[in-house]
Amino acid sequence: MKPIPNINIGQVYDQRYSDADVHYDKLGNLAGFFGRNMPVHRHDRFFQVHYVKSGAVRVYLDDQQYLESGPMFFLTPPTVAHAFVTEADADGHVLTVRQQLVWALIDADPSLAPGPQLSAACVALAPRFQAEAERLEWLFEALYGEINGSGPGRAAALESLTRLIMVGLLRLCANSLEARPARHEDLRIFHRFNELIEDHYLQHWPLSRYAQGVGVTEARLNEVCRRIADLPSKRLVLERVMQEAKRLLLFTGGSANEICYQLGFKDPGYFSRFFQRYAGVTPGEYRLRQAGGF
Repeated sequence: MKPIPNINIGQVYDQRYSDADVHYDKLGNLAGFFGRNMPVHRHDRFFQVHYVKSGAVRVYLDDQQYLESGPMFFLTPPTVAHAFVTEADADGHVLTVRQQLVWALIDADPSLAPGPQLSAACVALAPRFQAEAERLEWLFEALYGEINGSGPGRAAALESLTRLIMVGLLRLCANSLEARPARHEDLRIFHRFNELIEDHYLQHWPLSRYAQGVGVTEARLNEVCRRIADLPSKRLVLERVMQEAKRLLLFTGGSANEICYQLGFKDPGYFSRFFQRYAGVTPGEYRLRQAGGF
């Protein structure tokens, strides 16, 4: 088995904040970059919170499975492997916080984490939590304003807002949902498929070869992907290609033609049509549209 990949958001997504203690963005923006399917991974030395305002999400925290609709959130400590799939219209907030900041909150008030260590949690914000949900939404929007601003005291405001958000979330973690049983064989197939995608998406393997590598039929592979991710197996491969295409367009100076060949395409015209089909814009238009945010 390969080690579980560690994703540093500041290095692979938003390089303005490669060494920042706090990273924030809208869930829709991150899903647009990484795709709606996030294979199993972890965030070394960072806590991460996905706050889903609307839409459904399938979450796997280690081997615990949850299927919930917004408003909800799930918290993943640095040591917890997790995977998730969000619906196409799901939106919300994603906050990534260096572990020392969260530990300091718990050291100051151990009641925020009553167990021996802070565990992963998935919390549905039922109507009885409406006041807390409205307060958190206001705080997230304020954080969004500070992240994208440059006013005096910005660093202090970011840290203060992050602390308030984390305190609010930690208070709610005692209401974590009960996990639903996951079929371990399905998870094994799904995780192995994602490993093979990571190794071979640039080679444009056909689905039959992926299925052979996993040790199942194409039909079985597609069934598992639809059950776990609610997406066909082919779409999961295409989303990984799109993620890399977007990364290269954002963070390298390569032309669309150069990126086409890096991604294993042989025809720049076909690559442009492929990208436009799944992104809604051409590679050049995508780069121009995103240039103001990075």
